[in-house]
Amino acid sequence: MAEGLVSVAEVETAFKKFAIHGDTKATGKEMNGKNFAKLCKDCRIIDGKNVTAIDVDIIFSKVKAKTARVITFEQFNQALSELAPKRFKGKAQEEAVQHLYSLIKGKEPANVGITKVAKVAAVDRLTDTTKFTGAHKERFDESGKGKGKAGREDIPDASGYVSAYKGKGTYEEKVKEA
Repeated sequence: MAEGLVSVAEVETAFKKFAIHGDTKATGKEMNGKNFAKLCKDCRIIDGKNVTAIDVDIIFSKVKAKTARVITFEQFNQALSELAPKRFKGKAQEEAVQHLYSLIKGKEPANVGITKVAKVAAVDRLTDTTKFTGAHKERFDESGKGKGKAGREDIPDASGYVSAYKGKGTYEEKVKEA
């Protein structure tokens, strides 16, 4: 192999990583259109001038089988050979394909925009139980752990056995008043 040439095996490794991205049932042998577009975007094949996302979608549709929704590695290589002259204008076909291979080699799907746990000063301030005042302060113990229902004073005493006589031991007092 000549110096600087990227092997097909290295490109196939990247193909497999992108093929299984976001799909738990994927085997890595076939790639869907969404992941093909992601590969083209993450590996900077889509440059916005010569190659756009629309070009990638058109070429994907062109190389896949009529009823299929996925492409194999062979069809993937066919798609790359169609994308190469568009991306690297003025270069020979083989040279352009090698440039594309070098863009793809060793790449993995980038996880951009994944939601992280918010650790903002405002959230910390709002959830700090030591700064609570009034009735809210009574609902937490010294360690900041909530007391649950036991921390509330407004829970009615429903311990009586008749609806009119709430509270244990109050019957005698009510009878005396009457």
